[in-house]
Amino acid sequence: MNLQQLRYVRETVRRKLNLTDAARALHTSQPGVSKQIREFEEELGVDIFERHGRRFVSLTPPGQELIGIIDRILLEIDNLRRVGENYAAGDSGRLTIATTHTQARYALPRVIAAFREHYPKVRLSLQQGNPSAVARWVLSGEADIGIATESLDHFDDLVALPAYTWTHSVVVPPDHPLAREKALTLEAIAAYPVVTYSKEFTGRSHIDGAFADRGLSPDIVLTAIDSDVIKTYVELGLGVGIIASVAFDPERDRQLKCFGASGLFPINTTRVAVRRGAYLRDFTFAFIESFAPELLRERVLEAMADRQMTDPTSPQ
Repeated sequence: MNLQQLRYVRETVRRKLNLTDAARALHTSQPGVSKQIREFEEELGVDIFERHGRRFVSLTPPGQELIGIIDRILLEIDNLRRVGENYAAGDSGRLTIATTHTQARYALPRVIAAFREHYPKVRLSLQQGNPSAVARWVLSGEADIGIATESLDHFDDLVALPAYTWTHSVVVPPDHPLAREKALTLEAIAAYPVVTYSKEFTGRSHIDGAFADRGLSPDIVLTAIDSDVIKTYVELGLGVGIIASVAFDPERDRQLKCFGASGLFPINTTRVAVRRGAYLRDFTFAFIESFAPELLRERVLEAMADRQMTDPTSPQ
């Protein structure tokens, strides 16, 4: 039994049992992965994977138990490395942040600029994707921190803490009929085509829920993951835009009129997530606190230790 075998099993599960993809991610050959897994199974005396010919089709019952143990072993191995780096390397290293476009474009620039002033030796990497991908990258160890509004609080092995709350805004061209309204209603918005976020992004579920609660079915003619794309098509007259309030810049967006929509759509909560059980470098805690000042090191550590801790923003 060796660590290489454990990594091969874990990567095969991560790659949805596709040995070719697992071998590519591990920079080795498919036969090599298959051989190492078979030798590991022989040593254990049980099969980890159900097979159909040479193809893996599912985890066996013992495999389902073993994968959790393998994940914990490899996490602790990684923690050993991080502890050593924390004391030997000090304020140098790499920090990977997984997030959505809206957070990367509007919420993070100020934070990253301030962080770089205090930790110039830390190399930062931003990975952008939808909230589910953000969660997956943190769970797999490919990212140290996840920042998103959706999905992060849906995983037991993630500690997802509220960072800040925000609302949506409605944007239209200055010559749009709605631009003359003093106060918008959902009914008024639904009378026109709508341009807004894709299903998984930036509070879209709250947008859909607000219309549904009023029995309305807006004509959503275009969806995007990027607030700037939404605003561009609103400027072209494609429809009424619904965006995150932080994404509207009065100086840059002079071709649009903006309405606050806090009374129309529910408040959204952006969360910071880390993997439960992971050892966090000192500068990781510093970055989290810079992004969300209430998330002090002690609070993050307390949450990581307590699986039953509830989100303070949730109804009790």
